[in-house]
Amino acid sequence: MISKKLIQTILLGFAMCFCLLLGVGQDPTIAATLTEAESISQERMQTLLEPHNLESGVDRFLTSIPAGYYTIASVEELKSLLKKSQPMLVDVREVSEYRSGHIPNAINIPLRTLSHNLNQIPRTRPVVLYCSSGYRSAMGVMTLHLLGYENVQGFPPSFAGWKNAKEAIASR
Repeated sequence: MISKKLIQTILLGFAMCFCLLLGVGQDPTIAATLTEAESISQERMQTLLEPHNLESGVDRFLTSIPAGYYTIASVEELKSLLKKSQPMLVDVREVSEYRSGHIPNAINIPLRTLSHNLNQIPRTRPVVLYCSSGYRSAMGVMTLHLLGYENVQGFPPSFAGWKNAKEAIASR
């Protein structure tokens, strides 16, 4: 059985990451990278770690998520979007997965490299993320929204749904 302390530690880690990401572009002390960081005062760090502040920050984020969680729920909906607004498709799977088959015209930016490739993700046109099952794309959508991208949606049916619908598959 998972202990209460372990659950609290995991939630605290998530909340700290959330607070750091939320601060990007707003408070350079919070958003500083490890290589550029100026020391964060012990008082400021204590404020960030206080359960009330963390809980309220997480609560604000979670309650801001719309009912559809920025999703394109079906293959038909994605096909329609592809025809009318030509979104950028981003496959967040690993390179080997992408090379074995992907949705035509999708670019590959593995989830773990997403923050290093923000220059490839436009802010002025729709962006749709997908992976193999929906998990990684949901994490990518959340990450990009925390970084201020308002034009990003996920495709939960993902590559598996696209393939099962017998849609065209590209490979490299």
